[in-house]
Amino acid sequence: MTTFLICLAALIIAYFTYGKFLEKVCGIKKDSEVPSKTSFDGVDYIPMPRWKTFLIQLLNIAGLGPIFGAILGATYGPVAFLWITLGGIFMGAMHDFIAGVMSLNHNGASLPEIIGKYLGLTTKQVMRLFAVVMMIMVGVVFMVGPAGILADMTGWDKSIWLYIVFAYYILATMLPIDKIIGTIYPVFGFALIFMALGILYVLFSGSLTIPDLTTLDNFKTDAAKFPIIPTMFITIACGAISGFHATQSPMMARCLKDRKESRFVFYGAMISESIIALIWAAAAMAFFGGYNGSENSLAGLNAALADHGNDASWVVNNITNSTLGKFGAILALLGVVAAPITSGDTAFRSSRLIIADFMGLEQKSILKRLYICIPMFALGYAITFMKYDILWRYFAWANQTLAVFTLWAITVFLYLRSNRFLGSKPYYLISLIPAMFMTFICTDFLFTSGQMMGLDRSIGAILAACATAVVTIAVSLHMRRVLKKENFS
Repeated sequence: MTTFLICLAALIIAYFTYGKFLEKVCGIKKDSEVPSKTSFDGVDYIPMPRWKTFLIQLLNIAGLGPIFGAILGATYGPVAFLWITLGGIFMGAMHDFIAGVMSLNHNGASLPEIIGKYLGLTTKQVMRLFAVVMMIMVGVVFMVGPAGILADMTGWDKSIWLYIVFAYYILATMLPIDKIIGTIYPVFGFALIFMALGILYVLFSGSLTIPDLTTLDNFKTDAAKFPIIPTMFITIACGAISGFHATQSPMMARCLKDRKESRFVFYGAMISESIIALIWAAAAMAFFGGYNGSENSLAGLNAALADHGNDASWVVNNITNSTLGKFGAILALLGVVAAPITSGDTAFRSSRLIIADFMGLEQKSILKRLYICIPMFALGYAITFMKYDILWRYFAWANQTLAVFTLWAITVFLYLRSNRFLGSKPYYLISLIPAMFMTFICTDFLFTSGQMMGLDRSIGAILAACATAVVTIAVSLHMRRVLKKENFS
């Protein structure tokens, strides 16, 4: 329990300390010149109340991540608490916040345009394709999973639920953001928070024992097959850092009423998600009995997941129904069905905005929205025929790889700010260190994971270190070149 409490306190304190520090580094001041007012179009650029943009951002970035990812990550043991906390504070929340600020600085530009602004034209072109394909993959992943669960619950054929969710996605993607998303999301956002608070109450008031961090050992049943580095850092994404989040920050950057709302909406939403992930990781470890004394296993949780095909939704249902009763059953339904669906529709919406940005198509006209949405949803429908486990496998890696590109773009942004406005102080280290770390993690996973290239771990680690060094040198040289150019801020 002590480790959990320290991590929980650290996340809360970070919002008021590190978040405030980042706000100063980025030069955030009260300013009414925001995209929602200067580029108002009644569709995507619409000013909304701060509490509403916060809840929409939270639900956008959450989906299944802080619940399912945290539960699966908890099988590694209490070391997961460290990653959720340190990753959430110094990587994820920083990543989401500064990506949102960069979008604000460039009139609500989508992520590939921001990355291209700071990493160059070639990278921008690559990221346009990469981000669009990934957004469509996210939408499909968060459609197929809930459709399967709803089919099991109702007895209806899965394809019927796919069509229903698909129809909802089309409406949510096409309509102005304040119609469906701005109306429904805050309700689901509150419910997501209440579900986490309910589990937190159970952890504090019940007889469950949350294990403390006494070792950095891997407690998975097959630790050799699933090493902490890099696998745990890919498994726990949304609760620590997720590239998908940076695609959502520009969406809310177009809805802020004032720049001073940035820390609350972007940094605050990610800290909230890390807290949710921390709670679910603790609940998973505690509910199934904790350690059995064996050095290499977190027996209760690992055994339960193994018996149920590593289905984290079963864990959610089991915990909520057992501890929160009928109310818990409703919340569980929200967690495994509503939350991913509401992230899936904003993934498609983000894809529309990305395509519109690089094609230069204004989106006030519904006809021009249709030009983008028809082929986009056709591709999404085709992807639904892929095997779900294969789709999820590549989505997880692509998600963290997108975070790598965003972190390097943030590093260039901070380097330019440091040299032009902040007395050449090395504030770029704020993102440089996370960028190097995540570059190593993603390339190491690419080289060594059995799901990818499957090389020997030692060889993979050496190759990943070399790749990280090459990327670091290349970006360092790039930063020196762009410093000499104008129109960067």
